Amino acid sequence: MCLLQCKHVSFSYEGRPAVANLSFEVHEGDYLAIVGENGAGKSTLVKGLLRLKKPVEGSVIYGDRLRPDEIGYLPQQTQVQKDFPASVYEVVLSGCLNQMGHHVFFSKAQKNTARENMEILGISPLRERCYRDLSGGQQQRVLLARALCATRKILLLDEPVTGLDPVVSGNMYRIIRNLREEKKITIVMVSHDVEGAVREASHILHIAGRQMFFGTATDYRKSPAGKVFLGGGSS
Repeated sequence: MCLLQCKHVSFSYEGRPAVANLSFEVHEGDYLAIVGENGAGKSTLVKGLLRLKKPVEGSVIYGDRLRPDEIGYLPQQTQVQKDFPASVYEVVLSGCLNQMGHHVFFSKAQKNTARENMEILGISPLRERCYRDLSGGQQQRVLLARALCATRKILLLDEPVTGLDPVVSGNMYRIIRNLREEKKITIVMVSHDVEGAVREASHILHIAGRQMFFGTATDYRKSPAGKVFLGGGSS
């Protein structure tokens, strides 16, 4: 089942093209990695998928009654976010805000969801710890638990392993893999770690201001774009 589809989508800033003519689909159970150099348009595309930026051409279509606010989103962290003075539980529970409607207080079901996702991510013992006192890897797991509170279908992860050491990065990839395989969560991940992305993902979208490749990770390794980006060919 198709959850997300882009048809000839283009985005611009103040009339200047940022990324053009993207056409791809994300189906239930997929693990799509979006790769490309800095300035390639990856962050712009993320904003478009979240309906934070309107395309100047083409359309972004959501399937299976998916709404943009039902996409669990793990953003790149800023220094201000890293220093956020709230408990782990409070940060995770805030992922349920999109479900509150006109209610002022979180429901029992929402609190249970937060606790369940903390258990899945192995951060229940950190419940009362201040978020800003955690390590980088612990903070990423807290934010991932928060993103899970917003969705049962699809996660959009923006550079989830940036700044993490190799061991912690490996653990994060394992957690994401388990969410897909065991919890049946569809994954869309933006990454500079192209080797890790190709190793982990089922599909690759390579952009460089335009679409360079979309298809399976296996086919990407064999493609001209993949060979160049992975260091196996010449430009």
